[in-house]
Amino acid sequence: MNSALEEYDIIFAGAGAAAGVIAGRLATACPTLRILMLETGPHTQEHLAHVQPARFLSHLRPDSTTVKHVVARPSVHLDGRQLVVSCGRCVGGGSSVNFMMYTRSPASDFDEWANVYDNPGWSFKDLLPLIKKMETFQNSGNDGEHPTHGYHGPLKVSHGGHRNVLGNDFLATATEYDKTRPFVEDANTMLDDVNRHQRWAKWIDKETGRRSDVPHNFIYNNASYGKNLQLLTGCTVKRVIIENRRAVGVEYIRTTSGALQNANSTVYIARATRMIVVSAGGLGSPGILERSGIGHPEVLKRNGVKPVVELPGVGENYNRESHSSTYGSSTYCAGLGSDHPLLMLPFHAPPGTETLDGIIRNDPEAISSECMTPRSDGRGLMATTGTDGGCKYHPNAAELEDIGPAFKERWESFYVPSPQKPIFAYGILAMYVGLSQPPPEESVYCLGGYTCYPSGIGSVHTTSGEDPNAPVDFDAGVLSTPDDLAMTRHLYKRVREIGRRMTCYRGEYAPDHPVFHEGSDAALQEPESALPVALDAPNLVYTAEDDAAIDKLLRSNISTAWHSNGTCVMKPRAQGGVVDPRLNVYGVQGLKVADISICPANVGTNTHSTALTIGEKAAVIIAEELGIPGV
Repeated sequence: MNSALEEYDIIFAGAGAAAGVIAGRLATACPTLRILMLETGPHTQEHLAHVQPARFLSHLRPDSTTVKHVVARPSVHLDGRQLVVSCGRCVGGGSSVNFMMYTRSPASDFDEWANVYDNPGWSFKDLLPLIKKMETFQNSGNDGEHPTHGYHGPLKVSHGGHRNVLGNDFLATATEYDKTRPFVEDANTMLDDVNRHQRWAKWIDKETGRRSDVPHNFIYNNASYGKNLQLLTGCTVKRVIIENRRAVGVEYIRTTSGALQNANSTVYIARATRMIVVSAGGLGSPGILERSGIGHPEVLKRNGVKPVVELPGVGENYNRESHSSTYGSSTYCAGLGSDHPLLMLPFHAPPGTETLDGIIRNDPEAISSECMTPRSDGRGLMATTGTDGGCKYHPNAAELEDIGPAFKERWESFYVPSPQKPIFAYGILAMYVGLSQPPPEESVYCLGGYTCYPSGIGSVHTTSGEDPNAPVDFDAGVLSTPDDLAMTRHLYKRVREIGRRMTCYRGEYAPDHPVFHEGSDAALQEPESALPVALDAPNLVYTAEDDAAIDKLLRSNISTAWHSNGTCVMKPRAQGGVVDPRLNVYGVQGLKVADISICPANVGTNTHSTALTIGEKAAVIIAEELGIPGV
């Protein structure tokens, strides 16, 4: 144990999106506040992989040092496969490595947080000023400013600096194929967004073409950075030090070269006079609490941790449905609350079609001098992510018939009362996303999507009371319910119908599609002869055997959208909650959790916007408690 103690006012265990917003707001309002942020991963300041949008997929390489790949248990629902779920492991967390898709929850998600889960102060009306405060929405058209968007915040939102031909093709095809889902300028108002196609907005600054992330807009540019706002990378929090039921500091270890395998054994201590804020994300925060003695007694006992506070909800989540817990006879949902199961379907395009694949492969020809130097006008291929169109999908009666009876109960109990909630979101990506990389000379695009409110759930727990880098015990819960499988099967059919009608369609990229039986109406088209079908052509007819082939593909190929949430849930303690509405961990003073893990129920969105909202709300809460005005 290192005896040289450091003392701060506030310590953050993690320096991801939410933590960066909180620390930045507090440091700006009170420059004398002593803040320490401890981050496992590396810095991101002015690194091209982080500031140039088109490089975003480089972070998902198996050898990535900016993303952690968390391996789940083998799942019978995935034919024994171990799902790998990624999460940010660098300064800024997901803000620095995500797809930059600007997507926001329907207002009802937050209203349910407040009213269904008894969290006063967390309704849409309460949060909207904070949601607007964080952004500068740069896409306003002739209609002027919209009341749910912000226009003076630090994070910029635009369409990016390049409009791809594939995105244009997708939007023209999708809206002509399905006239009931028209094109609109903005389907991210949070009020009435389902069944509308839009050119997808992105967290990209229109003026500079750069990723608009948290570190460069809250931390690195902060006047207190490097002074009273200290940020240490290569530092992993082992546990929170709790004395007399109060959090007073943290133990952490350091890595010698940014790689976890090079972590040294020295344990360092930093003390906090005011509070500790755990902000290590949906897959990281539960383990910190459990190693600190906060969690389910059986988890603590199994890992040799002395119990401090019994909170069975740590590492679990509780959706509306009641399932048996992993531990004991409790009837709350065991789970991650879930992630969003993600499906990507690739299609061949004519040779020479513009995609981002060359940049993603780091081909010298694609990484030209023009791409290496940021353009002053914010334009160019480096200033986009190729996600130029999409739709939030809420099915009609005929589409429900196709989904089938397995979805009926879920539909009637959850979606019928909430017509503004999409069952899934889908869109275009001007690149290949998958594990069967096509040859460089082939042009491929993907249509893909994720289910927004899956009922399948899982759990995540530490496997060591001492080693914060030990693999976690992770049950992803993906496709574990019949309704999730039926919904994702329908997603496959939906995006394939659009994909095969696009002008650039030249057949399915077979390695990532089902193997249909010979003679099936759903058989794949050979790229040598395939051409787009007519917009008014009948949909493919799938037999029960075809559906089984799709299900087999889903079990072998499905991933997630890396939106892990709900593992330190904000609910009443009697209902399995971990934190209260002011983010205090039950049973411990001076300890909060503030990140995506506090979601009391899943959100129908890419979770970055939700993490930012949590960060803004947490900053206000903490400032109130510390008597700091101006946050």
